[in-house]
Amino acid sequence: MRLMNDKAPLHDFISQHRQIFVLTGAGCSTNSGIPDYRDAAGQWKRAQPMTFQAFMGSEAARQRYWARSLNGWRRFSRTQPNRAHHALARLEERGKSALLLTQNVDRLHQAAGSRRVVDLHGRLDRVRCTACGETIPRQAMQEALVGLNPGWTEREAAVAPDGDVDLEGADFDTFAVPPCPSCGGVLKPDVVFFGEGVPRERVEEAMRALDEADAMLVVGSSLMVYSGFRFVQAATRAGKPAAAVNLGRTRADSLLALKVEQPCADALSFLL
Repeated sequence: MRLMNDKAPLHDFISQHRQIFVLTGAGCSTNSGIPDYRDAAGQWKRAQPMTFQAFMGSEAARQRYWARSLNGWRRFSRTQPNRAHHALARLEERGKSALLLTQNVDRLHQAAGSRRVVDLHGRLDRVRCTACGETIPRQAMQEALVGLNPGWTEREAAVAPDGDVDLEGADFDTFAVPPCPSCGGVLKPDVVFFGEGVPRERVEEAMRALDEADAMLVVGSSLMVYSGFRFVQAATRAGKPAAAVNLGRTRADSLLALKVEQPCADALSFLL
């Protein structure tokens, strides 16, 4: 692996390949004001996010999650794409992107103009019933939460990575969570929690696109989660070179042909 601090080798890497399979992670959205999860060594910066098992198994966990999300959604829903998102949209405009597979749930790639996008871990702007499968807009959930819990939106708190906030020390016992309007089931954000499997059809669509590509580019992901790391493994097995833009260690460092340790927006600025 070549470790670089300038963008010229990345420019050459992109120029030399016809179709590039792009995978993005939290580092792509930090310049939009959404915090990332891990430090330069790939370790958690905070407590591990909510697990699927905890959310489904405990009303108290759901109260805590939705109370934090109620406060955080106001800011999260107003975030805008940054130069990294726009640069990757430009890559697609030039016909160089086979697919953009994102681990992020913020939909900022779509807002920047990218069209061929797979949201590997789902999307936070939608809520799904775990019983009947009905989906509703996250904004509709927000209005229901505000109506049931007046005063909670006025609490000041630090922004967290998943569109929520840190509300340490708050009493969540009286926080009311609305049920599914159709069947009364448990409502969950339409994202893949830790401990929950990624839908097979998303993985299969991404793998087909990787087959079409002749190289892979990772942007802003440490790849510590297997759901993303597997695609670098697949590219390596197929003899396709992989490059990464990431500040700090990735799980795939030994598999990379090139790594650029710069902020994503800076490293990709030549595409703009």
